[in-house]
Amino acid sequence: MNTLLNKPSLIDPFGRTVDYLRLSVTDRCNFRCTYCMAEDMTFLPRQQILSLEELRDSAVAFVELGVQKIRLTGGEPLIRRDILKLVSSVAALSGLEELTMTTNGVYLPKMAQPLKDAGMSRVNISIDSLKPDRFKELTRVGELDQVMAGIDAAGAAQFKKIKLNAVILAGFNDDEVLDLARFAVDRGMDISFIEEMPLGEISSHKRVNTQITSSQIRQQLDSEFTLVDSAETTGGPSRYVSVANSQSKIGFISPMSNNFCESCNRVRMTAEGRLLLCLGNEHSLDLREILRAHPGDTALLKSKIVAAIANKPERHYFDPEQVDIVRFMNMTGG
Repeated sequence: MNTLLNKPSLIDPFGRTVDYLRLSVTDRCNFRCTYCMAEDMTFLPRQQILSLEELRDSAVAFVELGVQKIRLTGGEPLIRRDILKLVSSVAALSGLEELTMTTNGVYLPKMAQPLKDAGMSRVNISIDSLKPDRFKELTRVGELDQVMAGIDAAGAAQFKKIKLNAVILAGFNDDEVLDLARFAVDRGMDISFIEEMPLGEISSHKRVNTQITSSQIRQQLDSEFTLVDSAETTGGPSRYVSVANSQSKIGFISPMSNNFCESCNRVRMTAEGRLLLCLGNEHSLDLREILRAHPGDTALLKSKIVAAIANKPERHYFDPEQVDIVRFMNMTGG
């Protein structure tokens, strides 16, 4: 068991402590969001995806190395069979302070309360539009009323916190920034506005034409809300402001205009077991090979993770006119 006085930690070459793991449980999704993936996707063969046991063993190794927060991602994590078994086993790990999930919300009417009961403390729900026709256009197949029902179910389950995520695209949904913020604040929820990232080749639009910066989004919000800069963090990349006279915070995730690399405390593990050291770089380690060649060898797994962190790059370099990272966001892990 880790103790506060003798707790290992993962320190990268730039002195940053890695204490947050985004753990993808599947690359599959029931949506086909235009900024996230191509319309006609080829998903990984199931035998290439880590088993629930391999995912749990990975979580054990990271928590023993000092990781305090794990976020389960996808794809859509709630389509993974027996996901509740993984949630309960990871939530029970000694030393883990918080287990969270990012979801599109469709399965929350049935899953919200079981997730809470299994140990999930917070959920992030993606919602990029409050207009049904536009929502379907952005997701290609999504029904807004299903996501709304999921948000209501999450509220009823009384998670520690519910946060909404909205990717804002100029010319698509940037006219809904205020409506989305009102929606969150009226429900006592937080919301983060996210700049689009050039991950994977898409045909639905040219990303250079849909770029909108966090500062432009904030200018819209300043016209209606009194925003107070805050040092508060949830351990992720959002820079938060508090909304006066409310319980809500608004976050800005700015990988294009104002990268958050200097405080990066995260690594990602894909559903196929690739440890990604940076969202915008291809540096990675194949943990699946280690997990399958040496099942149950936590010490070996930990030593490989420690060695990999020594290669974590200082920062990413995104260019909306150029796709250097060919993997889509569903492959990257939420």
